[in-house]
Amino acid sequence: MNKLPLTGGVWSATPTPLNTDKRLEGASIGRLVEHHVKLGVTGVMLGGTCGEGPWLRADDKEALTRATVAAAAGRLRVALQVTDNSAGRVLANIEQAAAWGAEVAVVDAPWFFLNGTPERKLAHYREVARHSALPVGLYDRGKHSPNAMPETHLTELLAEPNIVMVKDSSQTDSRRDLYLAVMKVRPELVVLDGDEFNCVSYLKAGYSGLLLGGGIFNGAIARQIIAAVKAGDLTAAERLQARMNDLMLRVYGGAKIECWLTGLKELLVQMGIFTTNVNTLDYPLTETCRAQIRAAVDGSDGLGFREDLFGLPPK
Repeated sequence: MNKLPLTGGVWSATPTPLNTDKRLEGASIGRLVEHHVKLGVTGVMLGGTCGEGPWLRADDKEALTRATVAAAAGRLRVALQVTDNSAGRVLANIEQAAAWGAEVAVVDAPWFFLNGTPERKLAHYREVARHSALPVGLYDRGKHSPNAMPETHLTELLAEPNIVMVKDSSQTDSRRDLYLAVMKVRPELVVLDGDEFNCVSYLKAGYSGLLLGGGIFNGAIARQIIAAVKAGDLTAAERLQARMNDLMLRVYGGAKIECWLTGLKELLVQMGIFTTNVNTLDYPLTETCRAQIRAAVDGSDGLGFREDLFGLPPK
């Protein structure tokens, strides 16, 4: 297992390839890994929301993790979401993740959590952090989760040394400021922005990098955004963000994101990475979305998205 410290950059909350029976389509995993490597992605998180982890069969999740670790061969860091409804179940999931080769166990708020007082939530995460067989990543959806860790106790939780990474998808300024304050005390903590439509403000504020559901296709642009912010060229960074947002809306089905996961997988089919756009959530695919994806992939839109998608030098 890779013992090097974690770093920022662009992480991908990668989608999972499925066959027409909604089972893991293993032949696509090698292509998935190679494409991430080509885009210069730092690491992948398996089994997140975009990866359909809460809906995958346990044996498919195991096969996905083992195959990704083998194909990555140390070129990508590999994290796996292990969220469950009790600390005991989470710890058991982490033991499995470690056996399968994952490097980081990512924990979201429990899906069902009765008597969810702030103190009990803190105790839940503390038990996981202190007894985990792997370093722990915290997936923070904030207001988007009914069982999110309250800010009143979040700083105390983040003092746990085995919590090494955070994906902040809360879209909340107060939580962002809290993470930045903790980073000053724990500079080794890797804090990644999960809001892919608003990367610049988090990077400018001092986040370590990005953990994006679209990282498998927008990773090249996202890396350029990071570089522009580091260079202090915020005008270029905002221009790149607008470009990435345009591409994502074409893939996801417009402002309502109506095609989300199906559009994303259809893009990967047209790019030759996945074999189907099948997903457990059954998002629709409009003809407009399909056509926009095709135009981006073959370059007929004239916007240069093909080079971004495939990690090619611009024409």
